[in-house]
Amino acid sequence: MENLGLLLIFWYGILHAFGPDHLTAIADFSIGKNKKKTMLITTLFAIGHGLTLFIFAKVLDTYHVSDAILGYGDIISSAVILSIGVYLLFMVFTDRIQLNKHIHDGKEHIHIWFGKEHTHNNADTTSAFTIGALMGMGGVRGMLITLGAIEGQSVDFMMVLAFTVGVMAIFVSFGVVILYINKNLLNSKQNLKRVFATAGLISVVVGSNMLIG
Repeated sequence: MENLGLLLIFWYGILHAFGPDHLTAIADFSIGKNKKKTMLITTLFAIGHGLTLFIFAKVLDTYHVSDAILGYGDIISSAVILSIGVYLLFMVFTDRIQLNKHIHDGKEHIHIWFGKEHTHNNADTTSAFTIGALMGMGGVRGMLITLGAIEGQSVDFMMVLAFTVGVMAIFVSFGVVILYINKNLLNSKQNLKRVFATAGLISVVVGSNMLIG
């Protein structure tokens, strides 16, 4: 039963990761990044998401919190996606997304950044972990249902690992798609604005639908 339970948790992680809110968040953070940073972002998002979701699921299950309170997690998750969308659209329409091409060792490199000046920092990777953690609250309801299907088992490290690996498998795969977009579409300022505007608009639509629903 233990192996079956872990398999169920792993499969739930895969299904959970296919949610439009999760893929939208991954796209928002990964567009314009290089291969290393894209993979790091998707991994950190999955880890933050998995750990927070399981911690909240365990706490809420232990104290038998009402379904109405669980709904607040969905609101937080929706608000995060909506806010990211609004932010991206603001950056596009105020011309704060920059692109610079230069040559290193005979190869063309493209740098994309937000703001008026080009700075190097780890804010986007830290934010990916934080956003993943916040959005984990939105999946608590489904996780409690899954835990209920594994009667007699309690949340432990192996369950956290199984879920996180399932989520990470989809996030990293989707990150590969984003890498293709980064390499083949983000080669001009006009395309850059179009891609980010599209990502922002999708985020607003997804976040708004989640809040209304």
